[in-house]
Amino acid sequence: MPQRPALKLPALAAVLALGLTGCMAGEGSGEPAAQAAGEDTVVVDWATYNPLSVVVKEKGWLEAALAEDGTEVEWVQSAGSNKANEALRAGAVDVGSTAGSAALLARSNGSPIKVVDLYSQPEWSALVTTPGTGVDDVADLAGRTVAATKGTDPYFFLLQALEGAGVDPAEVTVQNLQHADGRAALENGQVDAWAGLDPIMAAAEQDGAQLFHRDVDLNTYGFLNAREDFLEEQPETAQTVVDVYAYARDWALAHPEETARLLADAAGIELPVAETVLGRTSLDIDHVPGEQQLAVLERVGPIFVASDDVADQASIDEALASIVEPSLAEDADASRVAGAIEAAEQQR
Repeated sequence: MPQRPALKLPALAAVLALGLTGCMAGEGSGEPAAQAAGEDTVVVDWATYNPLSVVVKEKGWLEAALAEDGTEVEWVQSAGSNKANEALRAGAVDVGSTAGSAALLARSNGSPIKVVDLYSQPEWSALVTTPGTGVDDVADLAGRTVAATKGTDPYFFLLQALEGAGVDPAEVTVQNLQHADGRAALENGQVDAWAGLDPIMAAAEQDGAQLFHRDVDLNTYGFLNAREDFLEEQPETAQTVVDVYAYARDWALAHPEETARLLADAAGIELPVAETVLGRTSLDIDHVPGEQQLAVLERVGPIFVASDDVADQASIDEALASIVEPSLAEDADASRVAGAIEAAEQQR
């Protein structure tokens, strides 16, 4: 992975003054349950930015794998990492999907979560504009207005892109809008550019928007996170969740067309848009969280301190040292759940 230029933190002060919202927001709706269920139920999120979660939910595979234990499954849609993190912190879900940056911010602020698996290495963020704005590259953003959801991977993408182009972030006006609203603001001419997020970004691209700056290395990984108390109290159920994700990963790689169809239906987007999203989402990765992901997060952490959303670098360092729990992913075995899943499929 190429080395990225370090962020000049004092220059970020102006654009960070409003503070970070804490997480990556995406599309969708749905409210978390009032509280996580007991030991006979596992509450898991699904999200359009996590294609494997869509597959697992729509196929009913987790229910099949846990049926013998008498454990029921409750699904909650996460509108984005911010909603997933809110639900995890409140104890409303046991397992939730976020971007790596959002997980680090949450853990740094005391949220008792661990990353137990990686669901993708996505290129879910880029800088987007429309014809006629006069924006052709990052340097053109000086003196312009950009829509971005603060505290999200797209927002961090914007800051790093500005730094790489030598543009002082203080010269850019950031409108803090949710992703769908950011797209609308761009298309209505209210902003000159938008820090986009798939699948909204792919839909905008199909409608004529232009991705004028892309860099997969400025996107953090897709983290599957679990609450610490859930891992302690229901370790076998937690392992089954990760085993089912391993099964879903193998299936999605072998069935890209059906995976795209499931994502399109779940996200309410056209099939070509879903295919575009999956085309820039790597599912065939080493899904065990570890040093590679921590190295990416080390470059993002100082932003949280500069914005006063994390008290100090020591909190970041402590989070980096404690956020990863690789044992479930290391132990993941799709064959442990294959029999139950295939039996359930035959009964349909």
